[in-house]
Amino acid sequence: MGCDTETIPGCRKKAAGLIVLAASLVLVGCQGFSSKSSSSPSPTPTPTATGSLSFGAQALDFGSVAAGSSKTLTLSVSNTGKTSASISSASVSTKYFSLTAPSLPVTIAAGQSASLTLAFTPNAAGSFSARAAIGSDASTAMTDIALSGTGISDGQLAVNSGSEAFGSVTVGSTQSQSVTLTNTGGTTVTVSNASVSGTGFHLSGLSTPLTLNASQSAVFTVAFAPQAAGSASGNVSITSDATNPSVSISLSGTGTTAVGQLAVSPGTLNLGSVVVGTSKSASGKLSASGANVTVTGASTNNSVFTIGGLSLPVTIPAGQSTSFSITFSPLTSGTANASLTVASNGQPSSTTEGLTGSGTAAPTHTVNLSWNGSTSSGISGYNVYRALYTSAACGAFSKINSVLTTTTLYTDSNVVDGKSYCYAATAVNSSSQESGYSNIASNVQIPAP
Repeated sequence: MGCDTETIPGCRKKAAGLIVLAASLVLVGCQGFSSKSSSSPSPTPTPTATGSLSFGAQALDFGSVAAGSSKTLTLSVSNTGKTSASISSASVSTKYFSLTAPSLPVTIAAGQSASLTLAFTPNAAGSFSARAAIGSDASTAMTDIALSGTGISDGQLAVNSGSEAFGSVTVGSTQSQSVTLTNTGGTTVTVSNASVSGTGFHLSGLSTPLTLNASQSAVFTVAFAPQAAGSASGNVSITSDATNPSVSISLSGTGTTAVGQLAVSPGTLNLGSVVVGTSKSASGKLSASGANVTVTGASTNNSVFTIGGLSLPVTIPAGQSTSFSITFSPLTSGTANASLTVASNGQPSSTTEGLTGSGTAAPTHTVNLSWNGSTSSGISGYNVYRALYTSAACGAFSKINSVLTTTTLYTDSNVVDGKSYCYAATAVNSSSQESGYSNIASNVQIPAP
């Protein structure tokens, strides 16, 4: 090649057994060779570090929000990269959702976090959805967040009727009607006041403050108690924080002074046949209508008929009645008639009822008793005992002779028609010692009148 191997760098030369390698040296003094250098390969460039954003959620549900109002939710964003990252934009697909904080752009240092505040402001009832595109200089330049919420209508009050007509109501009485108040909206309503106006009108059952949830109802009562005859009008006013803050109900009614009417029944009260010297009773009824009636007096024009069961004066409310009794006590045989007259403040001022009955003579019934005399010595006489016979058994005996009977015969003239009796006799000696009962005659029946 025309080179002296003794002077060419890079060539091997033996010197005292030592081999020397020369590297990275420029060849000189050689003809026919080009200049070059021997070096290591160039290193691969190191990538530029970037931020990496991690969102706490990929979707936000705002739930139910009243139309016209707003609700905010917070979304956490963390920078998990090696360098800071900047959020530069937030584009929302509908105006009913928006980013309210922070102001953009915002830089998040490596390893740090920030909060994004988003708002939902529905303009009507219904379902809403959108997507929020978050732009940044992070490794994932654009991130979509799904947004959703439901708009609900504000609380609103309604009543089942805007007016209550009570019609004609008698002065001194009261008529009531129920009213239902309902929250027809989607949010809670607080009733702060409820009042009634108009003479004779009253409100009850609605205490304030009262909270009504969505679709909840409350029932209260409005009453009309006229103080005088004539037309009356009034109003119920209800105040709340609903979208319709004032609800009213018109009231109307007429007070009347109708005169009560008193009736007696039956028209004729027949006591039937009653034995002279005994009594029989029957009942009647006094009824008021139209208005309350006060009974001030009651009498008969025949003393054999007497009235009972009434404590006068007595007021009978309209539509109600009270009972009385008539007792017939004939003194003689034959038909007896009379009139019951009842005085009141009703119409008519006096009411009458016919009374009739028949007196019958008391039948004469006696029981003749006889028995065998005692065979014991020293018998002074006998006593006779009687008991009522009821329920197939004799009751308690009692002596019916006032003086000792010296014979074995006795007539009982003090019996009651329709009754049954038991009889027994005892013997009494001269020392006033009395024997036990003889055999008993039971179920001795007296004919009914």
